[in-house]
Amino acid sequence: QVQLVESGGGLVQAGGSLRLSCAAVGRTFNTYNMGWFRHAPGQARVFVAGISWSWSGISTWYVDSVKGRFTISRDNAKNTVYLQMKSLKPEDTAEYYCAATRGVVSEHSTYDVWGQGTQVTVSS
Repeated sequence: QVQLVESGGGLVQAGGSLRLSCAAVGRTFNTYNMGWFRHAPGQARVFVAGISWSWSGISTWYVDSVKGRFTISRDNAKNTVYLQMKSLKPEDTAEYYCAATRGVVSEHSTYDVWGQGTQVTVSS
């Protein structure tokens, strides 16, 4: 099983960019599908983006509200998954979590390994 550590959060003005990183400790990173979730105060934790990997290629998924602004990627050689966030909006403010699953990428309930979270705050 992997352990996950997020970094890259911070305070940014609306319209700005941030890149979140999630470093995985463990030898089986490339056997996991990876996802980013966010949890805003008073709201449920929600899926933001996910990425799978197999020898046949990579697939990505995004929630509609971030399509065209966020990009998820992974570097299996570095055991790291990234979330590049552009054109940030105040409503993107949340605690962002990296998670791993061997199940369906877009299903919250399939994720069984979670990082500790990193805060993203977007000021207007």
